[in-house]
Amino acid sequence: MEESINIGTGIEMVDTICEGMGIKKADVRSLSPLVLAYIGDAVYEILVRTKIISESGAQVNKLHRMSTMLVKAHAQAEIVKLLELTEEENRIYKRGRNAKSVTMAKNATMTDYRRATGFEALIGYLYMSGQTSRMLELVSDGIEKYQRAERTIK
Repeated sequence: MEESINIGTGIEMVDTICEGMGIKKADVRSLSPLVLAYIGDAVYEILVRTKIISESGAQVNKLHRMSTMLVKAHAQAEIVKLLELTEEENRIYKRGRNAKSVTMAKNATMTDYRRATGFEALIGYLYMSGQTSRMLELVSDGIEKYQRAERTIK
């Protein structure tokens, strides 16, 4: 019989991952905005892919195209503009947005890239600090508002 793991709260999820891999959990307050953006990028990608596969029975190449539309810098920059952030979340976002990165996305403006970095830093912060419910609320709300706005434009 296969044993299932009950992850429970977000902080337990990060704890479970670290414990299961035998690694020390990072102190979220000590992580740079670009490190938060690094993990936030991966977490956001997983959330988007999970959403896409749950809503579509499409082939993998179509799933990829659908998810790419939501993970590109422009989409993230638009999503973050649609969100109502708390004071703390806005502070984390701005730290990420203002962080000096040596790289830039190939198909993004500098403004979109910076906003996307801020958004990813916020997602990384919420994930690493165990605020999973809030993270999911922001991502779900942001994607829904973005898709509605995109349909209105077309």
